[in-house]
Order: sequence, then structure tokens, then C-alpha cells
Amino acid sequence: MTIISPQPTLGQKISSRLPREVNTTVRRLSVLSLIGQTVLIGTGGAVRLTSSGLGCPTWPRCTDGSLVNTPEMGIHGVIEFGNRTLTFVLALIAGLMLVYLWNLRKERKDLFLLAVGLLASIPAQAIIGGITVLTGLNPWIVGLHFLVSMALVVFATLLVNRTYGRTGQAMNRRLTAVPAVMAPLMRVVAGFSALAVILGVVVTGAGPHAGDANAPRNGLDWDLVSHFHAVPAYVITAGTLFALYVVLRRGIRGEFRTSVLMLLVVTVLQAVIGFTQYFNGIPALLVGIHMVCAALLMAAATNAADLARHSPKS
Repeated sequence: MTIISPQPTLGQKISSRLPREVNTTVRRLSVLSLIGQTVLIGTGGAVRLTSSGLGCPTWPRCTDGSLVNTPEMGIHGVIEFGNRTLTFVLALIAGLMLVYLWNLRKERKDLFLLAVGLLASIPAQAIIGGITVLTGLNPWIVGLHFLVSMALVVFATLLVNRTYGRTGQAMNRRLTAVPAVMAPLMRVVAGFSALAVILGVVVTGAGPHAGDANAPRNGLDWDLVSHFHAVPAYVITAGTLFALYVVLRRGIRGEFRTSVLMLLVVTVLQAVIGFTQYFNGIPALLVGIHMVCAALLMAAATNAADLARHSPKS
């Protein structure tokens, strides 16, 4: 008697072609996600700093009669619609990441949940962006839009570390031992990095770059909130310098030492840019660079805190 094996379903056929371990494609997608989230912050900054915030005056369409920008809208329409389009690119990357992690959804929940968070946050970002336009660039909604992007940078950084086996439940690298104080210290530095970003949003909402000539401001004293914004920057710098001192004195090498050096470089760069723009009338170009460097700061602080947490303690 001949036994006929059941034909595999379409889902089974697709699943059989997907990886059963973290491969090069998954790692590249995680890096693309981090790069894309950082670029999105840069293009979002370009929208605001070129007064293109209402380049597409409606949402979800660009105009009442067109899904995309039209030639009559000029460069402002191109900049705003380009920023909107990048969101779809990031959604595609996040979607592909979920697909490639499907066979690992139970074994590597740490990766799968981060990928879910990235994908779920993208439509949320689109909705917040729409509310931003419909409220005429309310500075608090604009700030929320920016902060969600910063949270996505954090998620993407953690995803990169875990796909490369540097941290997480399936570490494949042996990290150098670090003093026990490094884990809480780096958490404090990461926390104050987030606080600096939040206060930076408040400063921006009080400043001159509103995204449109008729956009409202938050009504706060720009100079005063700028000084509050500088306080966490001092804490970040002091904490990073102390971490570097301990690393050099103990002769600690490896990835944690590199992460501390990277964090210090980004912190100093941010400080230089911040003070330069403050004393030179807040030029738009420096503000844009400051925004991108804020994303780099969050990535560097997250990376250092993540490595400190997973490193063996000495």
C-alpha cells in the first residue's frame, strides 16, 4: 500500500526557506535599521530647519488632491514628502527583519520582540507626524515625534548588539571583565543622555526654528531652558570621563573600552556644537548636526550601558 505524504502548505514552504539561526542578512538588516532611524532624525531636522514642516499641508495625503508632492509645492514639498517616504523604507526593513526572524521567534525572543517594537512604532510615528501637521506644528507634538525616533534608535542599537552576539541571551563573544560599578554608572549616563534629549526638545520648542513661519512656540524662556539643558550634559561628561579613568587605570581592553571612548568622543562633539550654536545665534546647520549627534549620543550611551550590563564583573 502506497502512503502519500501530505503536500507542504505555502506557509511551510516559506518557513523552510527562512534562516534558523542569526545570519548575515539579519545582521545587515539590524544595521540598516539603526542607520535608517538616524537618517530619519536628520531628514526630520531638515524639514523643520528649512521651514518645510507644512510642505505637505495635509495628512495622510500630501495635498487634498495628491498623495505625493507636486511641482507647484517646490523644494519644501520635496523635503517634507521625502521625510514621509523614508518612514515606509524603515517599515520595509523592520518587516523584513520580522520575516527573517520568524523561525527564531521562540528561541530568540530578545531579537523578535525588539523587531516587533521597531515595526509597531513606525505606524505610530506616522500617526504622530500626521497630528503634527494637522495641529499646525504644535511644538509639543513635534517634540514627541522626535522623542519616539530617539526611542527607536535605542531599540535599533540593542538589536545590533544582539544580532552580532555582543549582548543578549545568545552571546557568542567573551567580553572583558569590568568593575561592578560600571553597570550602574553607565545606566546613569544613559539616563542623563535621555534627559538631555528631552530637555533639548523643550529648548527647540522655545527656539526660532519652528518648521514654518506661522508655527507656534511653547512660550518658555529659550535662554533659561538652554541652561537647564546643559546640566545633564555635564553629568554625562563627568560620568564618561570617570569611566574612562577606571578603564585606563585597570588596563581594561576590548569592546567596553571602545564603547566608552566612542561615548566620550560623541559627548565632547555634542558639547562643542551646543556651545557654538548657543553663542552664534543658533544657525540652522549646526542645529541639524546637533540633532543627528543626539541620535549618535543615545546610540553610544545605550551601547556602553548594554555592554557594561553583560560584561563579567571584576
